[in-house]
Amino acid sequence: MAKPNSRQSLIDYSLRALGAPVIEINVDEDQLEDRADEALQFYQEYHSDSIVRIYLKHQVTADDVANGYVPVDDSMIFVNNVFPITASSSQAGMFSVEYQMHLNDLYNLRHPGVLIDYEMTKQYMSMIDLKINGMSQRSNFSRHQNRVYIEGDDLQEGIYIIVEGHEILDPDTFTDVYNDMLLKKYLTALIKRQWGLNLIKFEGMQLPGGVTLNGRQIYDDAVQDIEKIEETMQLTYEKPIDLFMG
Repeated sequence: MAKPNSRQSLIDYSLRALGAPVIEINVDEDQLEDRADEALQFYQEYHSDSIVRIYLKHQVTADDVANGYVPVDDSMIFVNNVFPITASSSQAGMFSVEYQMHLNDLYNLRHPGVLIDYEMTKQYMSMIDLKINGMSQRSNFSRHQNRVYIEGDDLQEGIYIIVEGHEILDPDTFTDVYNDMLLKKYLTALIKRQWGLNLIKFEGMQLPGGVTLNGRQIYDDAVQDIEKIEETMQLTYEKPIDLFMG
């Protein structure tokens, strides 16, 4: 069984699924490329297998401070949080609040009630740390500008920050993406719809041998396929909204 591992092999797979080369698929090369772009874009937007959580380290420059933002790669689709790496945020040892809480309370964790109190306290401390040290409340990600805007005095030249977010897997690097079952079906349906659109203007025309072109039927069948695939991808494989928050 053919396993597409490149953009062109994915297009060729879809054409064979529609009947090529036995049947001539009346779709131009540029149209095939456009439909491949469309299929990949939808897949990357809605399929959880197309993205990965990452942590990017960035040293703030003078330009970053002057502009009020840090640049990110165009593969980044969402930024969950921004954390500074400073002496205060990396402080540890016996004088930290967490150390003192462990020292005084950890021995009591064998009691269920104390464990609940401990968990609630940890969550409360995490919220305080986010308010004090985190940048999430003062950062804004602009996807189409590929920038993370940071307000206030958080940007200081020379410090490092960590950008936590999700980025799109590059299919040319991770070629197994091209063999995804839904992606193959989706591109096939998009090409089929394009094929039907191209043939509609010849609807009713009879070819030699009595063959009649029926572009409308091909188009309608493709539209139904596309709707089913998009619904499946969004309802079954889309990442939940709360995954991208906090």
